[in-house]
Amino acid sequence: MRVGFIGAGNMAGAIVRGLVAEGSIPADDVVVTSAHGHSAQALARETGVDVLDTNEELVEEVGAGGVVVLAVKPHMIPGVLAPLGDLLAEHGSLVVSLAAGLTLERLGELLPPGQAVVRVMPNVNAQIGAGMAAVCGNADATDEQVDAVVGLFETVGSAIVLPERDFSAYTAIAGSAPAFVFAFIDALARGAVKNGLPKSQAVRIAAQTVLGSARLVLERAGDGLTPADLVDMVSSPGGTTVAGLVAMEDVGFSPAVVRGVQAVIDRDREMARH
Repeated sequence: MRVGFIGAGNMAGAIVRGLVAEGSIPADDVVVTSAHGHSAQALARETGVDVLDTNEELVEEVGAGGVVVLAVKPHMIPGVLAPLGDLLAEHGSLVVSLAAGLTLERLGELLPPGQAVVRVMPNVNAQIGAGMAAVCGNADATDEQVDAVVGLFETVGSAIVLPERDFSAYTAIAGSAPAFVFAFIDALARGAVKNGLPKSQAVRIAAQTVLGSARLVLERAGDGLTPADLVDMVSSPGGTTVAGLVAMEDVGFSPAVVRGVQAVIDRDREMARH
């Protein structure tokens, strides 16, 4: 299977590096294009993939049974797809979109009738092989094609098949939430700096704590333990941890997180209507 990436930015680069490093798809079977060229050339030097001059060449090279990944900004998608319709119809390649806010219905309007499309929402952590991706195919995409896309994104983290109606909620807790976590880590560090710990040291301690805590949640889920159970495990009666938790709840910690998630969902749904 050949895979072509239209766009060679951070997300495309992360996926290409994952594919090549895992070895599931040889570098010779991956092609990229870039509007400015330099990002694609840099990625090619690093990974050994091929760079093509035009998107039309990319569709030709990928051919039947291949995957064309749209890794450009959402507002660029209509212009990118306009000249490719006939070629996509001719070759029957699978189209994969990474564009936030562009529904499968909208993508279908921009593509030839019967075109198989898979929509993917990855997140920024794919850059270090620890990403999370939601995958959903349109009515023309086969289960095998959807599974193949899941496999592609599992090279840079985890991927799940999710109904498109749940993409807004997913965006809140996977797409936008890394920013929430970064802000939380920074806030933890500032609390320690206030009490004399150097900032760089405080950030390292806080980040490692968040990393380990997330791994513990995932590993203990198999034992039937929830995050709330783990909170109780750490919170001794009358101890320091419960004092901190109560203080945070007093100023609205949990409600603030829930409101942040809801704000992302509301904004994502608003963007999808336009």
